[in-house]
Amino acid sequence: MRPFATSCLLLLLLAPAAAQQAAAPAASSATPTTAAPNAIEHVKLGEAVAALGGPWKFHTGDNAAWSQPGFDDSGWAPMDLSAQADPSDPSQSAYLPGWTARGYPNYSGFAWYRLQVDVEGANRALALKMPHDADDAYQVFVDGVQIGEFGKFKGHRVTAYSTLPRSFALPNGVRNGRITIAIRMWMDSATPFNSPEAGGLHEPPLLGYASAIVGQVRLDFDDIAHGVGSGFLEMLILLMALFMALSLFWLDPHEKAYMWLAWVCVATLLSNSIVLLANFTTPMGQTTAVILSDVLATPVRIGLWVLFWAYWFRLPNMRRLQYSVWTFVALLAIRTAMLRPPLYGQTVPVHAADWLVPIGLGIKLGLGLLLVLVAYSGFRRNKAEGGLAGAAIVLAFVANFQHELRLIHISITTAIFGFAVSLGTISTILSLLIITVMLLRRFIHSQRLQEQWKLEIEQARSVQQVLIPDKLPAIEGLTIRSEYHPAREVGGDFFQILPLEGAGNALVVVGDVTGKGVQAGMLVALIVGVIRSVARQTKVPEQILRIVNDQLVEREQASATCMVLRLSADGLVQIAHAGHVPPYLNGQEMKLEGALPLGMVAGIDFPSETFRLTPGDTLTLFSDGVAEAQDSHGRLFGFDRVHQMMSGPVTAAEIAAAAQKFGQADDITVLQVQWQGRDSTPQIVPEPQLAAH
Repeated sequence: MRPFATSCLLLLLLAPAAAQQAAAPAASSATPTTAAPNAIEHVKLGEAVAALGGPWKFHTGDNAAWSQPGFDDSGWAPMDLSAQADPSDPSQSAYLPGWTARGYPNYSGFAWYRLQVDVEGANRALALKMPHDADDAYQVFVDGVQIGEFGKFKGHRVTAYSTLPRSFALPNGVRNGRITIAIRMWMDSATPFNSPEAGGLHEPPLLGYASAIVGQVRLDFDDIAHGVGSGFLEMLILLMALFMALSLFWLDPHEKAYMWLAWVCVATLLSNSIVLLANFTTPMGQTTAVILSDVLATPVRIGLWVLFWAYWFRLPNMRRLQYSVWTFVALLAIRTAMLRPPLYGQTVPVHAADWLVPIGLGIKLGLGLLLVLVAYSGFRRNKAEGGLAGAAIVLAFVANFQHELRLIHISITTAIFGFAVSLGTISTILSLLIITVMLLRRFIHSQRLQEQWKLEIEQARSVQQVLIPDKLPAIEGLTIRSEYHPAREVGGDFFQILPLEGAGNALVVVGDVTGKGVQAGMLVALIVGVIRSVARQTKVPEQILRIVNDQLVEREQASATCMVLRLSADGLVQIAHAGHVPPYLNGQEMKLEGALPLGMVAGIDFPSETFRLTPGDTLTLFSDGVAEAQDSHGRLFGFDRVHQMMSGPVTAAEIAAAAQKFGQADDITVLQVQWQGRDSTPQIVPEPQLAAH
């Protein structure tokens, strides 16, 4: 067959023609081509080699007697292999159509070529060079003696390889005189899918002195190196990208895009390695190589590119996207397997290509559409990387869909310094180079963030003692429970429980500053410091809020919600708030007058109320981080869920855990204060007002 890399380029484009020519039932004998009388090719050797163009005698089928020199092949059909690309150089021949284009469009399996050669002027050992363009495997006989083979023949079971240049020495003593050369060919039933001109020899064998033949083989390998040599450069770039992706993932395992890029490199390396190995060695059979490269590596590689970019842009709903991608990959792999050996031409009829090819094209373009949608969503989320990422995605698309570009007459190969370079190779290399720059930029940015986080952690250690009490104070008549879960290393929520003079008296403060991080933490430190200082002067909640508000207004762009409660030993509660979430009393939301947050307007009064608790009453206070918890689909936990939870017995820990499990997006603070009651003088105060739901 043709070299493996060239065959892969033609698989999709030439399938309908191959299927049409292979539609007739298989023949077991020669077609009624006009037979030529026995002819002898005369070869007079000088220092050059002679192309054995024939005409050869050709016959389909298989019979061991056909290798013998005395066999009468006068009834066989002629098969001329003498077409020349350059008449001045008989060793350089053009690609010749195979037997599928010469009257045997429906035939695969065994066939024989025979030629009688009269050699003159030979004075040293001779050798025969076989074409490196042949479908698919062969054995060579000279005067009935097998001198070599390409492929593994075990009876009628044949393992074929991507054809490579091969030469075979003629038996000792065979020099001048008449010799009979017989070639036993075998072609797989799926090979016509590669080309409508498949089958047998596509160049004439060369006969000459062994030293000259060895030189011709070297020239053929040199041509192969120039044809696929650019693949080694691509492999080098892939290895470098793989090493960088794995290194960055080791340094930053939270960035999943690094891991997915590594998988892209592995799949591409596997596919390219198979192509390169098949063009220089025979490590595996043709069928195995096709299964690994076409059926497995190629669809998986396209799917991995889609997932890499999805993780790069940190898109949501990754589980749904992965399901879609792997579904397309599986369908494409199944469809490709049906058009490759050993299924195509055996289990799958050849005419099935008429509908399998467009189906496969649609599936592959479906993967391309997913890549486009991922790119569009990613650009909307992160416009800063639009330029570089856009160029890299376009190049990745070209690299994976270069065969389809031929359908719109775009050339996918060019020559650079004598080396054939495919558009896919160029696109892959450029895409990986751009991605490498993007990886380094993201990694450097990530390192800067880590340094910032380290600084925040150090600063958090100094302010954390102010944010949250190390130990809840024991206050007579009160049972206090608290839960605090910051969204980052430094939170913006705060609460304070300050015992007052007299048993059972306490000041409870809960709040939430605007912003996050160190700046928010420092603002919390300021607010709590002011509250503690003011609490020495006044115990009235609304006065405390007024003083803190004036302090924040002076700072500008510093605001916070806050709620201050003064609890007395007799159950009396004074409450004032500045835009904070209303508390719940025994599971019912309290109805409070609306108010602005602290730091918005100077000199304003904040609403306050007074009510009395009865023994066993529980006040639940929390920050808006509970209701603003958000799941992966962007849905909020919401106050309806809060109301539902508060309708029954629930602890502070259970409330915080529910919000965290749903999807924490902000700091979560929950504080529960239960008044156990004590003997006191009755006082007439308003009952607490509960919000209607």
